Amino acid sequence: MIQKLLLGYDGSDSAKLAYDFALDLAVRYQCEFHIVAVVRPPEFGSDVETEALIENARHRMKTMLKELEARSLPGAPVPAIKILVGHPAEQIVRYAEGHAIDHIVVGHRGHTLFERWLIGSVARQVIAYAHCAVTVVRD
Repeated sequence: MIQKLLLGYDGSDSAKLAYDFALDLAVRYQCEFHIVAVVRPPEFGSDVETEALIENARHRMKTMLKELEARSLPGAPVPAIKILVGHPAEQIVRYAEGHAIDHIVVGHRGHTLFERWLIGSVARQVIAYAHCAVTVVRD
């Protein structure tokens, strides 16, 4: 039985489908529902530029997360929403461990075969390092 559910959200089409799936699970199991959005800092840049980019990305994430409220279901638990900064897979797994999450839901973003080979996907990395069950929702 699911007691604490975490959705890794990035605003992509597959993340929106993952939200619908996670929301259905949260209603079905009446579990704690957490949503984590991760802002990835730029690779290069000065401190001032980095701070401005992160703040702009946080603002975009807040806007995307507010859109989810309109898609909520009757009887759905109110999610705990957190915007983190760092590598998405690492932050999702770290949050899950720190909050005793027992199920993670993420969307599958479509990368080309070369991109998946070169850098891997967030979903793949979450599956590899998570201490709990992970569901990947494809579009």
